[in-house]
Amino acid sequence: MGIKKYKPTSAGRRHGSVLDFSELSKVKPEKSLLRPLKKTGGRNNHGRITCRRRGGGHKRRYRVIDFKRRKLDVPARVATIEYDPNRSANIALLHYADGEKAYIIAPLGLSVGDTLMSGPNAEPNTGNAMALADIPIGLQIHNVELTAGRGGQICRTAGSYAQLMAREGNYAVVLLPSGELRRIHIKCMATIGRIGNTDHQNVKLGKAGRRRHMGRRPKVRGTAMNPVDHPMGGGEGRTAGGRHPCGPTAVLSKGGRTRSRTNPSNKFIIRRRKKK
Repeated sequence: MGIKKYKPTSAGRRHGSVLDFSELSKVKPEKSLLRPLKKTGGRNNHGRITCRRRGGGHKRRYRVIDFKRRKLDVPARVATIEYDPNRSANIALLHYADGEKAYIIAPLGLSVGDTLMSGPNAEPNTGNAMALADIPIGLQIHNVELTAGRGGQICRTAGSYAQLMAREGNYAVVLLPSGELRRIHIKCMATIGRIGNTDHQNVKLGKAGRRRHMGRRPKVRGTAMNPVDHPMGGGEGRTAGGRHPCGPTAVLSKGGRTRSRTNPSNKFIIRRRKKK
């Protein structure tokens, strides 16, 4: 998918760019797979802000995505490739041979009319889902499960992929986009190929309004706040904060370690994404 630039008719248009959406099908989304999506404004069930800088934005409807791909040995035809406002990747609508419909994340190179399948009898082709035990070593994969049957949790953004490096007993060694090398059980499912829409990272918004349309509000520096609002606030005139950079709850923000030493996932990590 290419990137389109407009004539600089305004300051916002001068440096902004958009995707041309040439790969997408010009259809409306599947009604049976749409759900209402309520905005939270970053607030939890008590009404307190737990995720700052969220609010507003254009109204959306959620597309139900099949992250599990547990419909085994049933061929499906790719009917459409569509835009999804809830994620950076595009989605593909599958029409299964038994009449069921489902959305999946569209991998790179997938086109309308292709036939996909999941399960041990599937070929290791782009878009097919298989257990890590059945995928050939060295292939690029995405939508990787961490727990068998839970659904894909890793590599779901535009252009991302992991790589299957080896198998050791009941575990597969997977290289993640962050550089982390970890073990994942061979019964976990993954989809072959790399996620499409690779030009997503090259789009420039050009103006603050486009970020507001996405539901993102302005970011205020901690040093510009009062001491009651932020640990780095206050002081006479402009100050550097007087301490190491941190968030409003005093959690370090420049490389300080926040991971729990008792995290049960630690034992599966062979090489961390950050060097100690």
